[in-house]
Amino acid sequence: IREAKANGLEPALVKAVIAAESNFSAKAVSHAGAQGLMQLMPKTAAGLGVQDPFEAPQNVSGGSSYLREMLDRYGDLSRALAAYNAGPKAVDRYRGIPPYPETKAYVKRVLAYYRGYRGDFNR
Repeated sequence: IREAKANGLEPALVKAVIAAESNFSAKAVSHAGAQGLMQLMPKTAAGLGVQDPFEAPQNVSGGSSYLREMLDRYGDLSRALAAYNAGPKAVDRYRGIPPYPETKAYVKRVLAYYRGYRGDFNR
């Protein structure tokens, strides 16, 4: 909750990204090499100052910061989530959510989790 609020994000949104990215496993590693709860790529993690992506508070802090960057860049939650998943270059290239099945499914999944988790936190 602390990392979400520090980045001006709703805790339910950060929880939804974590659920979609790693299913709450701090030791998760994707086929592409993304690591930790919020599945940060090593280069992205380093750029965010995350020294140990498997250390939950660091990972969530870095991932929340990156998600905030994407929200500020796109001003739209769906495009920000697409950029979090596929990278901002893909969102820029397609001027919106890229036509990748994985990214389209990811955005839908995070938004569904987000709606479901909103009741988990006091407003």
